[in-house]
Amino acid sequence: METQEAFVYTLISILLSLLLLFWRFLWLSYIAVTSTPTPQLTSHSLTAESDETEFMSYMVRKSKTVNKALDEAVPLGEPVLKIREAMRYTLLSDGKRVRPMLCLAACELVGGHEATAMPSACAVEMIHASSIILDDLPCMDDDSLRRGKPTNHKVFGEDIAILASVALMGLAVKQTSSSTGAPPERVLRAVQVMAQAVGTEGLVAGQAEDLAGEGMTAAVVGAIVGGGSDDEIERLRKYARCIGLMFQVVDDVLDVTKSSEELGKTAGKDVMAGKLTYPKVMGVEKSREYAERLNREAREHLRGFDSDKAAPLLFLADYIVKRQK
Repeated sequence: METQEAFVYTLISILLSLLLLFWRFLWLSYIAVTSTPTPQLTSHSLTAESDETEFMSYMVRKSKTVNKALDEAVPLGEPVLKIREAMRYTLLSDGKRVRPMLCLAACELVGGHEATAMPSACAVEMIHASSIILDDLPCMDDDSLRRGKPTNHKVFGEDIAILASVALMGLAVKQTSSSTGAPPERVLRAVQVMAQAVGTEGLVAGQAEDLAGEGMTAAVVGAIVGGGSDDEIERLRKYARCIGLMFQVVDDVLDVTKSSEELGKTAGKDVMAGKLTYPKVMGVEKSREYAERLNREAREHLRGFDSDKAAPLLFLADYIVKRQK
């Protein structure tokens, strides 16, 4: 009898403890929700009346935010693995983070929040980092300089560089699938777009050098997780296609008009490799005119969107056509 009573008392104690934990959990959840500020849709702080200086400040802010997220996404860990060092070496090297910014701006343009698109923005940069590691390999372009530093395989060896590139591709898909704040169907669609970007219709097809493929991926994924309509997504796809081609045209022009020191990478390598570039086909001046035309077309695809929310993308198009490295 005493054993039964002890059992009953123990059971009641356990139930009371669980009940107290349950109510404590509800209280902490309530505190967390009520104390978290609601994000603002106009967090980019740019407007149609902003100037180039304000845009550059915007880019710096976005770059810092993205760099922090990238750093957290690929920690060195303990023990420090050489492959992680190699991944971070290229992923966290100096860059304007144009692709992540495009993803975030596209998300905000259709009414989404930066936090929702940040995992996807990081994923786009991971794919880009993966592509340039492969592009610089001896079996590809055999380059020794990237963003003013020795290329990945020059520092870590070809075997580690290839493994780092593959690891970054896999991590990119994982990052996209971890997007929070978006319904599962949007996340799935974004993952499909991201996977396509590294397949035979994307990076593998030879788009490692330009922003055309990666830019479309960034804009489309950002618009998807942000809740854009099919029409909005398609217009952003066309916009990104224009600035991607524009990026390549300008890149080809800079390759024959700037030095390696100015570019931070080997200048003239396309000419030496006998590649069919825009200046080779059209000449330098005609290529510049074509870039300007692409800029105008890109801006046309943004007509009808809120002018203030579209401001970052409009400034970005001008930034790409005017860039000097």
